[in-house]
Amino acid sequence: MIQGVFFLMLLAVVLFGLSYFYAGNVMRIMISSDVIWEATMTFLKWRIIGFFFDVFNVMFRAFYVGITKTKILTANAIVMAITNVGLDYVLIFGKFGFPEMGLEGAAIASVIAEFASTLFYVIYTFLTVNRKKYGLTQFKSIDLKLLRQVLEISIYTMFQYFISMSTYFLFFISIERQGQHSLAIANIVRSIYIVMFIPLNALSATSNTLVSNIIGEGKVGEVMPLVRRISRLSFFIMLACVLLLCIFPKAVLSIYTNDVSLINESVSSIYVTSIALIISSIGSVFFNSVSGTGNTRSALILEIGVLVIYTVYIYMTGMNFKLPVYICFSAEIIYFAGLLIGSAIYLRFANWQKKKI
Repeated sequence: MIQGVFFLMLLAVVLFGLSYFYAGNVMRIMISSDVIWEATMTFLKWRIIGFFFDVFNVMFRAFYVGITKTKILTANAIVMAITNVGLDYVLIFGKFGFPEMGLEGAAIASVIAEFASTLFYVIYTFLTVNRKKYGLTQFKSIDLKLLRQVLEISIYTMFQYFISMSTYFLFFISIERQGQHSLAIANIVRSIYIVMFIPLNALSATSNTLVSNIIGEGKVGEVMPLVRRISRLSFFIMLACVLLLCIFPKAVLSIYTNDVSLINESVSSIYVTSIALIISSIGSVFFNSVSGTGNTRSALILEIGVLVIYTVYIYMTGMNFKLPVYICFSAEIIYFAGLLIGSAIYLRFANWQKKKI
């Protein structure tokens, strides 16, 4: 883990440098509105500092998921959320003597919240974790063989997340070309979408970890029963959340805006994304189980195939025909249905049981 710190810090420096020098040019190509471009750059000016804290937070999350002590992740998320929301109120609106900073204040609040998250992990680890047991205090030299083995597995996951995030960014680019009103609808619905994904992400990460642990213990025959149990749990939890969302969509939307036209026009997108969430409750668990088998290259190939279809669909609906936002959001249904089908086929027919790491 100590060796990983140096690698992650190098990664953070690279990401910060690329964002600092080239983000403006990239955003200028992708964003047509000068107002949105200026607001984006104001936000990014501060937000990219978060790279230096994000790399540590990701490392700590992976560590605690790996040792199956996931309760700490919930506590950390609460600390981070309270810090972020509190500072948003203070810095965005200029409370308690602070200047009113608007979007710039939101960026600063996010960075400070990420720092609070890192500090929380460091203190908790120092006070409660057996550092000697996990080798957290040992550092003799860089083990190139171990690093190569880790990269052989993780490099495909890196590309997978990069491609996935880049493609989803294309979704917002296509919506932005339709105007600020459509972009506002997409952002509101996306915010709700992310909140709904919280329990799903937790169960998906659990599936990934437990599948890896079971295979490591030589109990390959227990993998599919475990995946099906987690999928059922994920489905029923998401079904309950989606039903509440679909019964009271305007009440939920009113939390984000008091603009009646935005609320009314966002309802259709809520219904479409609800269907996507139901499918994702199973698809995401199955897909993370594929990564849990150690075949991250297969997971990358699968996601690339699905994202090609996703990208073509987004281009046709958003950029070419400029269809309503709720039609564009139906791409999420295609995406998760593709992941579910591909992952199910892989887990059923591929020879993943004999994978050696």
